[in-house]
Amino acid sequence: MYCVRKVSDDLWWVGGNDRRLAMFEGVYSVPNGVSYNSYLILDEKVALMDTVDARGAEAWEKNLMDTLAGRKVDYLVISHLEPDHAGSIARLVELYPEVTLVGNAKTFAMLPQFFPDGVMECEKLTVKEGDTLSLGSHTLTFVMAPMVHWPEVMVSYESSEKVLFSADGFGKFGALSLTEDADWACEARRYYFNIVGKYGNPVQALLKKAAGLDIATICPLHGPVLKENLGYYIGLYDTWSKYEPESKGVLVAYASIHGNTKKAAEALGQMLREKGVEKVVVSDLAREDMAEVIEDAFRYDRMVLCAASYDGGVFPCMQDFLHHLQSKAYQKRTIGMVENGSWAPCAAKAMREIVDTFKDVTVVEPLVTIRSTMKDSDRKTMEALATAIAEA
Repeated sequence: MYCVRKVSDDLWWVGGNDRRLAMFEGVYSVPNGVSYNSYLILDEKVALMDTVDARGAEAWEKNLMDTLAGRKVDYLVISHLEPDHAGSIARLVELYPEVTLVGNAKTFAMLPQFFPDGVMECEKLTVKEGDTLSLGSHTLTFVMAPMVHWPEVMVSYESSEKVLFSADGFGKFGALSLTEDADWACEARRYYFNIVGKYGNPVQALLKKAAGLDIATICPLHGPVLKENLGYYIGLYDTWSKYEPESKGVLVAYASIHGNTKKAAEALGQMLREKGVEKVVVSDLAREDMAEVIEDAFRYDRMVLCAASYDGGVFPCMQDFLHHLQSKAYQKRTIGMVENGSWAPCAAKAMREIVDTFKDVTVVEPLVTIRSTMKDSDRKTMEALATAIAEA
């Protein structure tokens, strides 16, 4: 075999690992690459659960052909039309023109946008909530999951082996060969909040449906197959999708031009540690991975924004950060602010305009205003802010 993974006697991972990919979706840094997961169920009928990105098509095709050992694919279940999962549908149809495509009404409404020729001529099976498909000893039940995180998304539950094929749910960054022994939560959290995070309510709806299923294995479209301690993973998804803090701690996010705001942020971080704050993370918005900082913003229950004034507003990387949080529905947190300005401090006003759009957020006083550099005379106000954040 080329490079496949046995999930069970009748279920095989036949996907691909992209170790060379530097930026997922052209935005998110993935130093350990990413996996494109595709699963094959071998029964009286053969079902393929999704394909892979065109970048991983060569390895996927070899994996698929080796595992099939001369058999053909009877059904392709399309859980999600995003190109990193649907990118090889046309190739599958070339290999097995008699394959039946399984999807919901929205799937087939969107399919011609990606595949205007050939693919649309295939046999199609349109399914809805609760419909089943028997493969022999295995039966798939289809569960609609719209906006997790595209409108056509559905997940599938195989009842004989108690497997949930969860689409992008429970996914994480990282090629399997490089990250399968690493802590799951770190890159799963970064993946969730940057890819799926805006859609907490749809995720909650899916979790409620999943609660009625007896699940022994979760097969996501990115990252490792999950078989043990499933309550841990489901619990984190429940917390994340409710926008509740996962841990007590403070993110100090700063946007500094010449280094003076950085020094103030670092001084505040030290004050917070001295006051016994459980965890303090100080992050440079101009230099650190934005997706990592967004992850920490959602992970902890408190955040302090420290920024230089710039062009009548706020230094652009802080504005960018806040717009990212806004687009991901950031909420249920406590926020403090530090601004810096040499002649007309205006960063706090610009930050507050965005923060005021966040739901269920408390902004604590005092606002700390620094003139160019932090001085001994600023320490009293900074200490007061540190106390307010520590006690929040």
